[in-house]
This record gives sequence, structure tokens and C-alpha cells, in this order.
Amino acid sequence: MTPEELAGCRDRLEEFAAEVFAPLVRSDQRAKGGLYLRGLLLDGRRKSMQPMARRLGVDHQRLQQFVTSSTWLAAVVQRRLARRAVAAVCPEVWVVDDTAFPKDGDHSPAVAVQYCGTLGKKANCQVAVSVHAATDAASCPLAWRLFVPACWDGPAAAERRRRCRIPPMVRHRPKWQLALDMLDDLAGTGLRPPVVTADAAYGSNAAFRTGLEERHLAYVLQVKGELTAYAADAQPVTPPYGGRRPRPLSRYRTRPLSLRGHVLTAGRRQAVTITWRHGSKDRMRSRFVLLRVRPAGRRPRPAADGTLSLRWLIAQWPPDADEPVRYWLSNLPADLPPSVLVRLAKTRWRIEHDYRELKTALGLDHFEGRSWNGWHRHVTLVTAAHLFLTEQRTDPKAPARA
Repeated sequence: MTPEELAGCRDRLEEFAAEVFAPLVRSDQRAKGGLYLRGLLLDGRRKSMQPMARRLGVDHQRLQQFVTSSTWLAAVVQRRLARRAVAAVCPEVWVVDDTAFPKDGDHSPAVAVQYCGTLGKKANCQVAVSVHAATDAASCPLAWRLFVPACWDGPAAAERRRRCRIPPMVRHRPKWQLALDMLDDLAGTGLRPPVVTADAAYGSNAAFRTGLEERHLAYVLQVKGELTAYAADAQPVTPPYGGRRPRPLSRYRTRPLSLRGHVLTAGRRQAVTITWRHGSKDRMRSRFVLLRVRPAGRRPRPAADGTLSLRWLIAQWPPDADEPVRYWLSNLPADLPPSVLVRLAKTRWRIEHDYRELKTALGLDHFEGRSWNGWHRHVTLVTAAHLFLTEQRTDPKAPARA
């Protein structure tokens, strides 16, 4: 925003800051929260503390003290933001994903040489897992977790953990488990996703899918075509039981096929043309094959009668491709129209819009501090700035361009 645009919505911003920072007990901390928001919203290439302070005309120590050494809890403000974001966006899906922050040196919390999606290769970086509320028209982050690599556990990392002030209970957890943790935390505030979507890094993980099902959550998850499944009409066979040893489990006699194999067996004749979004210039549409299958995997969890659950298999097979290019699995009802399934699967695209705006316009990856709490506070404040812009865009009465 330009200074003129920010001045035009000053009253709204002050009202917004007063509400989201209400849990901060001290009035000076609430004031600094509003000041930091203005710094994030003002146009500028860098959104680290010193450049923001120069644009605001204040001492950067005010911002630094608020983020790095004050006592307010980012998690409390995040939950408040999440409730407000869900009310503003009215999401059709919640999107689970992660993003990387390239770093120099090894002093930032949880930094390590790992795959960096921002650079498309392994590099020294931090990785954060996030959950976003989304529709085709709007989206906003609901929660964040900084991924802690395994090299940050154990005695060898004790000094680095002390310097970054990482809490003792914070240990390495897989990214998919961090996503489930965030869903549990949000459920504790009364928020539950209508449908969960994620890319193949999460969807292909059977433990993640099982975790969603144990929480009775609906999902449409992108998966790899190499995953295996039985046909919908496959039936398990129970071996004879002599009554002396434990009763044997029912098993499928046929071998499962890969998801790619199921779709290729069905052939192009099963494909239907589906439009999932009407763009400003061209409609977004392609050909899709939708089948009912029983996902197998290494450790399938059959029902009491030995059957595996039926799931939707959605495969995108463009007319100019020799085979499908993307696959999804979903536990949504069998009578749901194919167009709805595809639209929900494709809504995940909004995550890229969020990350681009959060990083390019609001400085998500510009934090230069080296403390665990500081990182989470900065990310929470960037989320607040993003939510304010989202509310400006979705409210026709908003006086300023956002």
C-alpha cells in the first residue's frame, strides 16, 4: 500500500488491530502490534525491522523489542486470526502445504540443508508447514508450524537450540504430523475444515490419510500414480478356520494395481470433460477419469469383514497426453457430482497465490531474527496483515485499494 492508501483505511486498520491484539494485556504492546502491521502493509522492497522502521519514521528498537523479547504469545493471536479468517473467507476447502525460506549460515532456528521448494533443489533453508482456508475467490492462512529437522534434536544440537531459545518440548516431527497437529489445535477452537486438500507429498502418505479419517475429516488429496488399489468390485476371501489357532484374516486373492494401471485399464472412453473454473480469459477445463477403488498400500486397514474402504480415484487425462498427468484420492460421498470433486481438488491452486503475496508483498521470508518465538511472532503478524488485505478485498464497502 502507498502511504495515501494506508491513510485512507487507517480507521479500519486500527479497529482491526484492536480486535486481533486484544489478548495482549499491555496497551503499549497492542500499539506496537498496530505499528508493525502498518510497516508490513506499506510498500517497500524489504520488510525486515530496520527498513520498516525507516518508512514508519520510528526507532527500529521498538519493533525489535516487540517481536523478539516481549512476552505475548503468538499462538493466542493466531487462533483469533483463524476464527476471523474463516468468517471472512467462508472456505470450501482447507489447504495443507509447506514453503521454504532460504538462509545463510546455521544460526536461524530449525535451519538445515534440505529440499527447498523456493529454489527447486536442496539448500540451506527453513521449512514451514501451513494450513489455509480457501475458495476460488479468496484465501488466508490459519496456522503455521516451523519444521524442525532431526539434526536439531539430541545433545549435538543443544547449544544451537539454546541460542535460538527453542522450547525443550519442541522436537522433530514429520511435516504430515505437524499438519494434523494444526488441525487438532484449530478443532480445539471450534474450527473444522469442510474438506482438506494437499499435494502428493501429503496425500501419498497413508498415515496422513488415516489421520484425517480417524478425525472424521473429508479430503481430496493429490497422490502419486504408483499407489496401489483394488477394484471396487474386489471381494476378500476368508481362509478355512479349524478352530485351534487364531482366526485367519480375510485377504484379497488378486494383486492390487497401481492407480495409473486402474485408469489406463478403464481407458480414455471413461474420460469426461469438466470445467472447474471460469477465468477472466479462458475457462479452466480438462478431461478426467473418475473411478471407485479400494486403496491398498503396505499396511491397509480393512473393516471387520475384511473389506477395504471405497474411495474416489480422480485422474486428469488431457486430450494431448498419452496417460494421466495427475491423480487424487477422496473419501467424499459416492453420489457427489464429478464436477464438484474436480473443483474441490483444483482449489489447492490458491496456496500459490497466498505464498506469493505473503512473501513478495508482506515480507514473510524477510525476518532476520534468530529466535524461535521471534519467527513465530513475525509470521503471525504477516498473517494478520494478509487477513486485513483479504477483508479489504472481500468487502465492497472498503474505501481503499488493497
